[in-house]
Amino acid sequence: GMINKLEPRADGTLCLNDRSWIPCFGDLRALIMHESHKSKHSIHPGSDKMYQVLKKLYWWPNMKAEIATYVSKCLTCAKVKIEYQKPFGLLVQPEIPQWKWKNITMDFVTKLPKTAAGQDII
Repeated sequence: GMINKLEPRADGTLCLNDRSWIPCFGDLRALIMHESHKSKHSIHPGSDKMYQVLKKLYWWPNMKAEIATYVSKCLTCAKVKIEYQKPFGLLVQPEIPQWKWKNITMDFVTKLPKTAAGQDII
């Protein structure tokens, strides 16, 4: 597999396509993920963004999945995600008017693919 393609550097580290291989022993992978996600110099990137940054420098088996798991367990990210979700609106039965055209209700669907005439709302 990929482990057989590792090449040694002069300093003794092993590389795959010029990316440092991070072995499983110790907490080095966790430390790298922590520093790139939670340090004072990072801004809690999502797992895709974090993977794109880290894969330029490091490699280990199952890296993308491990990063996704790490980010999914971040309590700060979970809290912020909940705070910024729009609450669902309550379903309200409209009042039946006493006279025609007293109340008019419209629903709009927006951000649809544009028509040939350039319209994206119905």
